[in-house]
Amino acid sequence: MEKIGLYLGCNIPLKAPDIEQSFRKVFPALGIEPVDLEGASCCPAWGTAPSFDLNTWCAISCRNITIAEAQGVDIMTGCNSCFGLLSEAKHYMEEPERRKTVNGLLKAIDREFKGASDIYHVAHVLHRKVGVQKIREKLKYSLDGLKIAYQTGCHALWPTKVYKVTEDNPYQPTILRELCEATGATVPHYSRLEGCCGMGGMRSTDAEKSLKLFREKLVSIKEETDADIIVTTCSSCFLQFDMSQPILKERGLIDFEPIPTFYYTQLLALAMGFDPGQVAAISQIDRGPIIGEIQSEKRLIKEVA
Repeated sequence: MEKIGLYLGCNIPLKAPDIEQSFRKVFPALGIEPVDLEGASCCPAWGTAPSFDLNTWCAISCRNITIAEAQGVDIMTGCNSCFGLLSEAKHYMEEPERRKTVNGLLKAIDREFKGASDIYHVAHVLHRKVGVQKIREKLKYSLDGLKIAYQTGCHALWPTKVYKVTEDNPYQPTILRELCEATGATVPHYSRLEGCCGMGGMRSTDAEKSLKLFREKLVSIKEETDADIIVTTCSSCFLQFDMSQPILKERGLIDFEPIPTFYYTQLLALAMGFDPGQVAAISQIDRGPIIGEIQSEKRLIKEVA
């Protein structure tokens, strides 16, 4: 079984630990063993260290990468911001002078960045290392007849030149669509697919602007797909879709019920037959009815003799 270092970041263990549990259930069943990166810290996000000193940021971020290097594994993260930051830090370390300076800082804690570990997103590992065919083979329940609107999220798409693995065309992302289609669901296109959901820095600095941008994307999803489920592989996007739809509904800014939202590995774990109480237990929007539908007897995949 291939091992890969699991970098959780901050949002998932703090706000969505059931997403973490879905990682720990799904990946071993698909032949990937997530290995904890002992002592890993914040990535750290764009609004912190990178905003005031690039070398400090690189030292903190590269310290995380050296943990994976010491354990002889690549890094897999389920947070788009973490994926972008770690990838960017490794890219910055290609500058000889910065590498010398940052390794000088790391030397104080007996560490050295070597660049041996690659950075992957959860979606990349599922799509490129596992593959959609193996995912199909591991399903217990089929999502045939359900419609999914997918949200890739910004930091998994740009800047493409920095990333080890990314979309063939970041303006027409297909990786998450193909992963969703592997469950048997229909995944229609909508016009604001590549648009930001308004989370992250915008949400923390101008909540009203964030909600306005989010509403535009949400209405596009509803009007153009009438999706049963929204699926993302970004923890920040997940939080935005889950917590902001009820706000819009309460303010009378949408005239439809909030659409249940899942991180992709949560949906996959349900389709593989794992306990919802472990892998999809925490949400603002009631997901009970759709979980019951997903794991209903009528959706059991019959074994072919």
